[in-house]
Amino acid sequence: MGLILNLETSSTNCSVSIARNGKILAIRELNSANYSHAEKLHVFIEEVTQEACLKMEDLEAVAVSKGPGSYTGLRIGVSAAKGLCYALGIPLISIATLASMASQIVDRQNNMVIIPVLDARRMEVYSAVFDHEMNQIRETKAEIIDEHSFQDFLVEKQVHFVGSGAEKIKEVISTGSSLFHTDVVPSSKEMATLSFKKYKEQQFEDVAYFEPYYLKDFVLQTKKVANT
Repeated sequence: MGLILNLETSSTNCSVSIARNGKILAIRELNSANYSHAEKLHVFIEEVTQEACLKMEDLEAVAVSKGPGSYTGLRIGVSAAKGLCYALGIPLISIATLASMASQIVDRQNNMVIIPVLDARRMEVYSAVFDHEMNQIRETKAEIIDEHSFQDFLVEKQVHFVGSGAEKIKEVISTGSSLFHTDVVPSSKEMATLSFKKYKEQQFEDVAYFEPYYLKDFVLQTKKVANT
């Protein structure tokens, strides 16, 4: 039946949906700069389950956005997903955050590419590149944005920059062939189709060993203590 709970916590948007065969039955999300995941995630899970008139035992899989993105957000989402999979004895599915973002761009044409970009530190973004058929044509990486960024794609194609990092790119890249979708955030809505595809193909993660895709090592910032 393909009844899947989708969890998205990689950015400021805390988003939860339940879908059957890739079709959304219920969804809850809150995009807050304060990162509401710890407070809202389990509340949203309960609410979408109730709205869909289901019990947790009805679920056949849990899908989680695997990153890159917020270190803390990813930890919260993956921990919740793994806990549910353990408790219910169901498989875990991971969805690449940037692929999910790219899938939000519709009406694709042959001469376009989609570049999802998540804001990182300073002038850095997490990015990947997809063609109009959603094939990933450049690897996911963290990169510093300057006037030379993405030039290989800008020369020949119309480029859609998608996500919170698009604002940084807009400041340094000026070309008529670019469109900037700065309001796009990762969402469990787009995860539904992707997670169902993986469910049918039985592309499951090892619940015991799966970890988020942080892309970069987490750096803990600590205050310096003055010598006395």
